[in-house]
Amino acid sequence: MAVCATHSSMMIAYAASKDLTIPSLFSFANPRPNNYLSVAVCPPLVLLGGRRGSNRQFPVAVAAEADVDTEEDAEQNEATSTTATAVLDPPKPKKGKAALLLKRDRTRSKRFLEIQKLRETKKEYDVKTAISLLKQTSNTRFVESVEAHFRLNIDPKYNDQQLRATVSLPKGTGQTVTVAVLAQGEKVDEAKNAGADIVGSDDLIEQIKGGFMEFDKLIASPDMMVKVAGLGKILGPRGLMPNPKAGTVTANIPQAIEEFKKGKVEFRADKTGIVHIPFGKVNFTEEDLLINFLAAVKSVETNKPKGAKGVYWKSAHICSSMGPSIKLNIREMIDFKP
Repeated sequence: MAVCATHSSMMIAYAASKDLTIPSLFSFANPRPNNYLSVAVCPPLVLLGGRRGSNRQFPVAVAAEADVDTEEDAEQNEATSTTATAVLDPPKPKKGKAALLLKRDRTRSKRFLEIQKLRETKKEYDVKTAISLLKQTSNTRFVESVEAHFRLNIDPKYNDQQLRATVSLPKGTGQTVTVAVLAQGEKVDEAKNAGADIVGSDDLIEQIKGGFMEFDKLIASPDMMVKVAGLGKILGPRGLMPNPKAGTVTANIPQAIEEFKKGKVEFRADKTGIVHIPFGKVNFTEEDLLINFLAAVKSVETNKPKGAKGVYWKSAHICSSMGPSIKLNIREMIDFKP
């Protein structure tokens, strides 16, 4: 490394003697220990010194050298030139659920992994075959519910594409429905005679405000809706708020009670445009499940929103509460005739 020196530079030795043939040397320490030998000698430089205009000259010889042990450098060069190849052990094969390809299957139970082998994932089944297969996949210790899931080409954030309706299942739901009625005057006696489980007026409203929720359906007469409006924050999130579209706000209370007791089911599309409808129990016969399922399909088709455009049905699946879903052939499902 060549270094040029001036009269203001530090660590420079200069000679002002008359003998110009003997240069002065100065050594610089190399801060990099792994550097190689680097010695550079500057030829004698002549510097002008003194005041401006003076002809006095100083010959300066500058040299830089680094103290490097050649033997150590040679060893380091040999060490760096040789590359060590590490032998890696082959990865251990995964066992059990960790070896499954689909990530969602790794959290499934052994029972579920066994029963889902009974059906093909991407295959579209006809309605009869799907219901028969659904009953085979149910092997829990309790009686499971049977559900239908329809993905529709609607966007519920628009008012003209919202779907909310009811369907009366001819063979019932297989569940015991507890019906509460909000009425006053003569409607109270009518509700009791029709088989309502809970009947009340202002007293029932106060109980609901206090946290009483021991009912599955709440039916109200039109003249009670002014008082029921204050229960929206309590009943709304639970899906129990009376609504004319759901048939829970009506003047004919006995008929409404009878329908819900027999198997009338309310459904609505969620924010993703999917409708979930329970249509029976796995202990129903295949014929009863088929009749209830076709009634649900007909209701969804009949209550098609006005704003729905293009292909209305995107996909359809049925399943039990604890079983895998079974994909249906939509065209065959819509055109199915018992």
